[in-house]
Amino acid sequence: MARMTDRVVLITGAGSGLGRATAVQLAREGALLSLVDVSAEGLDATVAAVTDAVAGAATLSVVADVASEPDTQRYVDETVQRFGRIDGFFNNAGVEGKQNLTESFTSAEFDRVLAINLRGVFLGLEKVLGVMRGQGSGAVVNTASVGGIRAIGNQSGYAAAKHGVVGLTRNSAIEYAEFGIRVNAIAPGAIWTPMVEGSFRQIDAENPDAVAHQFIQANPTKRYGRAEEIGTVVAFLLSDEASYVNAVVLPIDGGQSAKY
Repeated sequence: MARMTDRVVLITGAGSGLGRATAVQLAREGALLSLVDVSAEGLDATVAAVTDAVAGAATLSVVADVASEPDTQRYVDETVQRFGRIDGFFNNAGVEGKQNLTESFTSAEFDRVLAINLRGVFLGLEKVLGVMRGQGSGAVVNTASVGGIRAIGNQSGYAAAKHGVVGLTRNSAIEYAEFGIRVNAIAPGAIWTPMVEGSFRQIDAENPDAVAHQFIQANPTKRYGRAEEIGTVVAFLLSDEASYVNAVVLPIDGGQSAKY
């Protein structure tokens, strides 16, 4: 029996990148999936990828803005209405935001990035942890970043939000352990996703490949990670195999964060 058989897992930011790859991985391991994203088109593509990988996989799609409290309550309610419970939560939705020196990083952009990357994570925790506490069990994985455990230049909003995710993770983990709930975070580094590609185009729109090549030279592995490599770690952290793993912020970065 697959380790996630009949476990209900809710994934935000499921319409692309890490969310989509993790959805496919969890479907292969037997999970029942509630998929949330602001993009209906992205969700459709993820459902197609999941059903291509696992014929007959059980999925629910919910178009929602994670920064909205009513939308968050709705995606949680619809998940419980469809599946009856929430066993795992990949609290993953996020954006990078514009790259600028702090003095040029507008307050409006700062607020936008924090609304999605930090408020969205908090709202998800607020609504899902209540469900899990009622069940007496559950596992959460928040998406932080290497930018949440060290400095990351020209990205004040992103770094502030991801440092906040680390704090929320550790705080929630110690609060909810007594209720049979584990809360951990991943801290991805250079993972090849549409968001990362977009960041290189921000730096040099005419030659983003050169930026990508230069950036990866600082990584000990000299390569980018694949979204699927995140999915396998998230699946482990949500499973019973990680039953004594709690309050951990796990870098998945090829050793990048160890160098700084």
